Amino acid sequence: MSPPEMSRPVKPETVFDRDAEWDALVAFTCDARPGAGLGVVSGRLRQGKTHLLKELTAALGGFCFGAQQAARAESLRRLGDELARYTGEAPPPHRTGWEDVVDALLALGERGRPVPVVIDEFPDLVRQSPELPSVIHGAYRRLRETGRGNRTRLLLSGSSLPVMHRLFGAAAPLHGLADLELTLRPLDFRQSARFWHIDDPRLALLVHAVVGGTPAYRHYVAGDAPSRADDFDAWVCRTVLNPRTPLFLESHHLLQEETDHWDRALCHSALTAIATGCRTQGEIAECLGTPLTDASHCLTLLQTNGLLYGTPDAFRPHLVRLRIAEPLLAFEHAAVWPHRSALEQQDSVEVWRRARPVFDSAVAGPHFAQICRDWVMDHAGQAVFGARPATVAHGSLSDPEQRAGPDLEAEVVVRGRADARSKPLLSVGLARWDRVMDLRHLEHIRRLLTLLAARGEDVTHTRPACYSGVGFTPSLRAAEADGQVVLVDLDRLYQGDQHDSDSVAARRTER
Repeated sequence: MSPPEMSRPVKPETVFDRDAEWDALVAFTCDARPGAGLGVVSGRLRQGKTHLLKELTAALGGFCFGAQQAARAESLRRLGDELARYTGEAPPPHRTGWEDVVDALLALGERGRPVPVVIDEFPDLVRQSPELPSVIHGAYRRLRETGRGNRTRLLLSGSSLPVMHRLFGAAAPLHGLADLELTLRPLDFRQSARFWHIDDPRLALLVHAVVGGTPAYRHYVAGDAPSRADDFDAWVCRTVLNPRTPLFLESHHLLQEETDHWDRALCHSALTAIATGCRTQGEIAECLGTPLTDASHCLTLLQTNGLLYGTPDAFRPHLVRLRIAEPLLAFEHAAVWPHRSALEQQDSVEVWRRARPVFDSAVAGPHFAQICRDWVMDHAGQAVFGARPATVAHGSLSDPEQRAGPDLEAEVVVRGRADARSKPLLSVGLARWDRVMDLRHLEHIRRLLTLLAARGEDVTHTRPACYSGVGFTPSLRAAEADGQVVLVDLDRLYQGDQHDSDSVAARRTER
């Protein structure tokens, strides 16, 4: 007869949101099946992994060890001492290898109930002791061979995404052992608004364009949040542009911690190029005046560390557009980087006065378009586009009638799930952060649809959409009433068309 299932703890109030993540961790830990389990928790720095795992072990009486960058012998000694305090036993003799330590950790689950055992920042230990993954694999193999009753739930956590991927990749000793693979991502734009206690959607989007959804950044400014829209500029000056706050140099620290010791100067320059409008590898290499191979190496490093991502153009899939994943890095490299030296000498208010127009055009505008794409995937009801979206991306096409002119662009192109031939085109939309949208924008979309139809795309059921940060003219509202266009304003982005919350959470943990 299988052992009874443990009572599952309620998520502590100190953990904001993270409902799906908490439930997944609790389900893994409290699984009543016999046998030791292995879980993997990853995610970029500052997302709250450590806090979440400490609360889990506190709620379930588990053990948590936080690794540090230290010599191998020191880590072995620290872990042995902390394990002795946890068990109440005498500290072990000096250990020279990981085999005994891993066996002692796994032995915590031999007392009848599932026990969460967390090793936080596991990559730091592997850097000191490359043999550690093989040691863990061997310990699990011995448990299976001996048939010993063991219900340890070992959770290995880490912020170094390349190392975590490599440790559990196809050629790694730990590949295939994990019963749980969980990634903590930044809070989305709606969660962030609640986290910062901001009700005004325009203000919420501006704040999100600066600090994104990283929970730690609110603590970095001692909880200081702008009280109203006209406080935003002053808030920027007293927080992210204030040399006395940890947020002031966070972008430098983030790049230093995430990219190890490669050419950080080139990484900064690449991020500046992207933040100010370059989107492809070729454009970035040209802007930097560096060989394409060097630029490609740098961009791959940034992507591997989760600081940059690329998405194929919705109409020209061979064209991959690059975008900075961390809003604080985009804010820094577009609006602040040129004024860094001035901030050391001048009043931040004057510096921000000069930087604000660049923020509005190069940061807030593109960020608004990304929020619109996120809304389509996570919050738009199925009825909005006639089917559930599968992908949403930026799209661009050349117009044969305007050979010398710029490409026609659409910031929010929505496709459905693939059929036998292609992904159906559900919607083509424009996103304008600082413009009242009118019928000219609808005509722009219709021109795009005409060009797409001429290329053989089925646009029969494609719905035009306009996304605006400041509103729509009465004539465009009338077109919406006639079913000609979908209109999405800030209120709808932050409050409307909510999917079922469980499916939203599931999609966010999958992506």
